Amino acid sequence: MTQCRGIRGATTANANTREAILEATQELLEELMKKNQVDQESVAAAIFSTTPDLNAEFPAVAARTKLGWEHIALFNTHEMAVPNDAPKCIRVLLLVNTDKASRDLVNLYLRGAINLRSRGTTQS
Repeated sequence: MTQCRGIRGATTANANTREAILEATQELLEELMKKNQVDQESVAAAIFSTTPDLNAEFPAVAARTKLGWEHIALFNTHEMAVPNDAPKCIRVLLLVNTDKASRDLVNLYLRGAINLRSRGTTQS
């Protein structure tokens, strides 16, 4: 039975620049979609957050301009400034319509985000 489920992912940008944020976000989204065998039509929404040290661009811009997510609800926000958090971190919560059980979905942490708590595959 198809249900809406959440998939988490995180990565880090190399710098607080538009290019770095878009590149890191695009890489994260492409890997999440590939690892979970999700197509664009199955994505209901995406919620992006960044640590306060990233403000040069919205991560959702990568989804719209690089991946063509024109008709998917996208939202951006900032994370709380928690001591010892991964710097320049971009997080996403993808809401997808899937037949998979929650335990079969892969949460993905790339680059400097690999040290974040994860329940799923960790890539460097």
